[in-house]
Amino acid sequence: MTNTDKIRRIAIAIYTVNRHAKTAPNNKELYELKKIALEKLLHAGDAQKIGLHFVDNPKFSKQHSTTLVRCSDFLFHMIPEKEDFKSLPHLGHQDQTSRNPQERMSLRTAKTMLIDFTNYVQPTITQEIRKKPLKKQKLDMNQQNGFRSSYLDG
Repeated sequence: MTNTDKIRRIAIAIYTVNRHAKTAPNNKELYELKKIALEKLLHAGDAQKIGLHFVDNPKFSKQHSTTLVRCSDFLFHMIPEKEDFKSLPHLGHQDQTSRNPQERMSLRTAKTMLIDFTNYVQPTITQEIRKKPLKKQKLDMNQQNGFRSSYLDG
């Protein structure tokens, strides 16, 4: 397998992980894997930052931008760094007609490929202590040992 084929397979894996992350209820790990893989590709020179795009659906109605990254024939967005605003051109709003190629890969295969590529250590459930929300206790007014007002007693 040539290097360009390997990079294309990694780009397909990033595309698959990104597509699943958009609909996953717990997507933090998937987006982290995408970010680490893109940073490694950028550092190796196998991906290039093209410019900045406005975000289509900004949070809290505050306009902000993302960095557009090209890897093989795929385009991805990632959170910009300070230097990106100084060195990259702003491309305005995203082109809705531009789409990534439709490729298929299972999420398990994509995650395994990206974990091997990045040496990413997956957090275990014990590392991510999940706290259950506390149930509100209903207070019974007759069983309270607190202060009672004689004014209300009549």
